[in-house]
Amino acid sequence: MAELVDAAAVSEDPVRPGLVAVQQTARSDLAWSPHIHALATRGGWTAAGEWVPVPYVDPEVAERLFQHKVMRFLMDEGLLTEERARLLLSWRRSGFSVHNGVTVGADDPDGLERLARYLVRPPVSLDRLELTDDGDRATYRVKRSAKPESAGQEVVESFDPRDLLARVLMHVIEPRAQVIRYYGEYATRARATRRRDGRPLEHDRDRASGCEASGLDRASATDRASRRAQRRAWAQCIRRIYEADPLTCECGATMKIISFITEAGVVDNILRHLDERGRSPGRGPPQDHAPEPF
Repeated sequence: MAELVDAAAVSEDPVRPGLVAVQQTARSDLAWSPHIHALATRGGWTAAGEWVPVPYVDPEVAERLFQHKVMRFLMDEGLLTEERARLLLSWRRSGFSVHNGVTVGADDPDGLERLARYLVRPPVSLDRLELTDDGDRATYRVKRSAKPESAGQEVVESFDPRDLLARVLMHVIEPRAQVIRYYGEYATRARATRRRDGRPLEHDRDRASGCEASGLDRASATDRASRRAQRRAWAQCIRRIYEADPLTCECGATMKIISFITEAGVVDNILRHLDERGRSPGRGPPQDHAPEPF
């Protein structure tokens, strides 16, 4: 991707794009089909931080380049001979494909969010999964099929629940496996280099969380407000996942974060106090005057 963007950019200086790549293994019918979902910038940055747009990247050229990169990697790892690689490259159907027809404008945050959620979607959609009343069969609605007679139509496949579970399990990744990677200008090393040189991108400033890059002046009021909004993003994520606002009290009022307590001793004292207060009968209402004798 970086080579294609650099070649297509009209710039005398080398151009480096930003790329977020997500590894996926499942097709819509849960069959094994390893592929990569990616968010890529339509352009790149020069070493001086200048943005250079790229109007078009040929998907056929990207497909051939990706194919040769994969073949070279397998040959370097000793998993593919040069003779077999030439044979595979001579096939009429390469087995590789690249689709870059989905674009999102800079002024479309909702479209960017939908695309990002598609990148990390799980292999199974619960909306398309149904079980019979007796639980003996499971049906799964597939969006499209490779069969010519059903292309573009919705196909319903029936499974034994154990067979369906076995098909799902092969897509479960190993614990702590990294499936999302950042390349180019979005890589961790590139962000650290920009902060060191005093030329962070806009998303670096937003994610700074109050930490100033060396050599930069203090952030303006607008930058500080943007950082505060970024720190509140966790509440939005929880609200979208669990459909509940973590900052809304049971009484309906909006809660306010006062502080974060991280010392174990202080946390234990607070929990112990709350537990004792919950067991105690509590204090009665205040008396304005002394009670009258019987």
